[in-house]
Amino acid sequence: MIDRRELLAGSAALAAAVAATPASAAGEPDLKGKAILITGCSSGFGYHGALHYARLGARVFATMRNLPRPEAEELRKEARAGNLDLTVLELDVLSEEQVGRAVAEAERLAGGALDVVINNAGIGMTGPVEVQDLTATRIAFDTNVFGPQRVIRAALPAMRRRKAGLVVNISSQLGRVIAPSGGHYSATKFALEALSEQLAYELAPYGVEVAIIQPGGYPTKVWVNRNRYNLELKGRIDAERKAGYGALVERMGTETGGGRTADVLDVPRAIAEIAALPPGSRPLRRAVHPGPKPQEAINRVAAQTQLEWLGQSPFGPWVRAVLD
Repeated sequence: MIDRRELLAGSAALAAAVAATPASAAGEPDLKGKAILITGCSSGFGYHGALHYARLGARVFATMRNLPRPEAEELRKEARAGNLDLTVLELDVLSEEQVGRAVAEAERLAGGALDVVINNAGIGMTGPVEVQDLTATRIAFDTNVFGPQRVIRAALPAMRRRKAGLVVNISSQLGRVIAPSGGHYSATKFALEALSEQLAYELAPYGVEVAIIQPGGYPTKVWVNRNRYNLELKGRIDAERKAGYGALVERMGTETGGGRTADVLDVPRAIAEIAALPPGSRPLRRAVHPGPKPQEAINRVAAQTQLEWLGQSPFGPWVRAVLD
């Protein structure tokens, strides 16, 4: 049976690499020499992650839209105070032109292909499916699915040529399980999960890996942004649909995210750990949250199903390389 270790490096070479994986004095992963680009760095996982990876030695390209903005200056100020190698670039995942320009500039400054690309930018809207008009539907999919696709297409050619690299896509628990009145959030994250896993198989022959991060609920600004989108959508809902879903519509735009106390750095820490692993040993999925992780059972069943279905097919070596 061919596994990813044999495809990429050979079992003996991998064992030696694992033993030699560097760590900082504090036991943190060592990211020295890695060029990392992140989307959605104005707050939350992106903002804190950019600083975390830089503190671990990475050369970080923190991207966000609508520059100049205060969040960019705050990030630069923290980077200067810590003498961190961090560059802020403008990138709106809705703009193919901006994506291409930012990735090209990061590659120029890095002197070649990026080592890690983290698709973190995302939005959420809640409410019943029926009240999600096409304006809401388009912005949800354009940001959460088409956005990562734009970034992936821009960054992959150089990674494939170098036969190395890691694409990290931020999904969610709700990329595997579904809560009523979640809007199109689960729909977009389910799509991102499928896109990511297919991509992982297709990139296995090139030595480029994909990792899907599945966070639970964290106290980030996603709730503030969600309410803004929700209130805009709520104002467009017609009377018949408002009446039809009553309390579910009434609740839209009122969520605060209160009561969530999990450490936002959990997600950057998990990504850093995966990025520091030797090629061929990185997991396809990582559930991240101190509380329940209902998606893990689905992850196991899905992997087993894929292996049983395609493990002995012509695609078998790629699938086993990713899932075994």
